[in-house]
Amino acid sequence: MKKLLYYIIAIVMLMLPVTSCDDVLDKQSVDSFNEQVVFSDINVVKAYLGKCYDRMGGNTNAGILGMREDLLSSATDQTLCIHRPANYVNLKGTQSPDQLGFFASNGMGGYLRWPNLYANIQNINNILANIDDVPLTAGQDVLARRLKGEAYFLRAFEYATLLMLHGGVILSSEPWELGQDYSTVNRSTIAQTLEFVLADIASAINILKDYPTIEQGRASMGAAAALKSRVLLFCASELTNGGFQPSNTLVSFPAGNRETLLQQARDAAKDVMDGDYGDYSLVGSTDDPALPLTEAQVQAYSDNYYSIFTQHGKWNSETIWAIQYPLTGGNYITTNRWNGPNGYHNWGNNGPTEPAVRSFEMADGTPFVWDNGQGEYLRTATAAQLAADPLLNPYNGREPRFYAIVLYHGAPWQARPSDAAAFDPYNKVQTGSFYNPDGTLIIAGVDTRQGLIEAWNGTKSGYYLKKLMDPATQGQYFNNTNHWVEFRYAEILLNYAEACIELGGDNLQPGLDALNMVRNRAGLPDRVTDDQDEARAFVRHERAIEFFAEGHRFWDLRRWMESENVVEDVYEMKVREYSNGDFEWYYAADLSEGAHREFARADARQWGGDHLYWLPIPRDEMNKAPQLVQNPGYN
Repeated sequence: MKKLLYYIIAIVMLMLPVTSCDDVLDKQSVDSFNEQVVFSDINVVKAYLGKCYDRMGGNTNAGILGMREDLLSSATDQTLCIHRPANYVNLKGTQSPDQLGFFASNGMGGYLRWPNLYANIQNINNILANIDDVPLTAGQDVLARRLKGEAYFLRAFEYATLLMLHGGVILSSEPWELGQDYSTVNRSTIAQTLEFVLADIASAINILKDYPTIEQGRASMGAAAALKSRVLLFCASELTNGGFQPSNTLVSFPAGNRETLLQQARDAAKDVMDGDYGDYSLVGSTDDPALPLTEAQVQAYSDNYYSIFTQHGKWNSETIWAIQYPLTGGNYITTNRWNGPNGYHNWGNNGPTEPAVRSFEMADGTPFVWDNGQGEYLRTATAAQLAADPLLNPYNGREPRFYAIVLYHGAPWQARPSDAAAFDPYNKVQTGSFYNPDGTLIIAGVDTRQGLIEAWNGTKSGYYLKKLMDPATQGQYFNNTNHWVEFRYAEILLNYAEACIELGGDNLQPGLDALNMVRNRAGLPDRVTDDQDEARAFVRHERAIEFFAEGHRFWDLRRWMESENVVEDVYEMKVREYSNGDFEWYYAADLSEGAHREFARADARQWGGDHLYWLPIPRDEMNKAPQLVQNPGYN
């Protein structure tokens, strides 16, 4: 703890106004700063709290929360991490207290790592335990109170993350002391953990409601209210209400609690929708669109949605809380470099999978259907057929969000770097290759693993992730500065929709109304049903598309206990573009005898059992406190 304080003070003193630190600097040298010094000046406390924000990324400078090289979505059926796929142990059946992979990595999943979460909780507890005793000058009481509210939010966020990963955890509202005896420390129940989180959220809101114009990027009452909505919906789920180990109070609420939790989740979202915690709204029109959409309209809806993730500077009306990144220094990100096509000298990580790509609807809101009489693996179309029916190309006529999320063969993207321009005269993404009519190869696509530029970074799924990248950033050379949006109003609407649909009865239609606001903003028509099961499928589908690659699906699949139904091997989509204008799209998952000439399994996956819905406590932590009860299913 003290080592961290020395590090923080050595850095942050340089960031503070000279007038606020003269006395401190006159009294002690830099190498002797300790807790007494930190809590002798409220501006130093502010800087210390700023490091607590930074440590929400774990012990690393490469991003905060979900924006990093290996995305949380690659722990689901949505995307494939090509560089460290084995790290996603929940998809390999290898997750154990000794093998946590992504969830034990400082640089990748550090924001979900048990030791990092507790290290930050210790820092926050230290602030909350001492901030009331910091000497203040005239007017500084306003800042001190605000910092206290922010600290409550940060502690609630970290404990909510622990809850959603592990269930009931070790609760502490006071900082641990050096040499403290941990032999009597035990986990609280999941119900007690939720109660602790909700109390911190209430404390944060009670303070931060007095700061409606808080500095952008710092915790606000809206952020705290959004966190309440998120954690309550998780706790109202099947997983935490008898779906797994119903009698185990570490991972399940007592029987009969689910309806109450659903009502609380509904009401928490509705409070935000009613404007109790700020004025938020979806970006774009929420009118039911008049169909059919023109190509220009599809592009306009797509651009509007895409703009949410390319924000710089002032947040739009949908953003409740986001992380802002500098061009250099501090917690930087290189999203374009991490995810962009290799033909741009980028690293091609987190590529969408073929089943995920097929889940996007058509522009009129009907389901996309792959099979056009040739089976589920192969589609072919001649130039003449495509001229007569452009929808024979599986990437034509899709819903607007598809074009904001996925880079596919033929998709427009940035201008090529000079050494790649000669291989791409049309400036289109090349995840396929080019052939003569007789089937002989002309040249491999520059964005494939057979291409001429950094082939080792080429896609293994046949797609790249466009969402989260910034078209104005050349990833080969520059860092990204677009924000990571952690809480946005669309989540509140879909949280409300799901809670209402799960409650059923008179709640069903209000839930569909909220769901349709999100769909209409995306250029899609209303969902209409009076069947609860169908409505449930609607909202689950909408969350998968609307939040694609934002990490929500990791939490959603677990709380719905749906991973076992979607975890499957990943295969490549292979595209052949012929010089005469003919096309062939082949999904290399065909394992039948006499199957197509090309076979490529990009990633072997298997579901290892329901215990994987919860993360175990790491072995090192269990060794420090052997009396702790491990999560069920782990030794």
